[in-house]
Amino acid sequence: QVQVVESGGGLVQPGGSLTLSCVASGFTFSSAGMSWYRQTPGKERELVATISRTIGSTNYADSVKGRFTISRDNAKNTVYLQMNSLKPEDTAVYYCTTFPFLGFWGQGTQVTVSS
Repeated sequence: QVQVVESGGGLVQPGGSLTLSCVASGFTFSSAGMSWYRQTPGKERELVATISRTIGSTNYADSVKGRFTISRDNAKNTVYLQMNSLKPEDTAVYYCTTFPFLGFWGQGTQVTVSS
């Protein structure tokens, strides 16, 4: 059974930091590119960051470039999203999945940036 489980969200003040984790199972993690998306109510899910399966090349949405860092640990089947200098507009539910998208999502983890 293919599954991804996100964790690490929470409430943080503007300018703060959070690290999200996503543990994958049911597929060969080291052979899959991975990604983080986010979604706010009434809006489409937005691609935030991607990381390739092998050499770890990364790409970011312009809105998070320079503040967020995606990384992976193939030994732990885990992908991370380090988020620094958080802004209120980063408030969203964050999801991880494969890249390219293969049709499954986790339950997501809520990130709220507010004073």
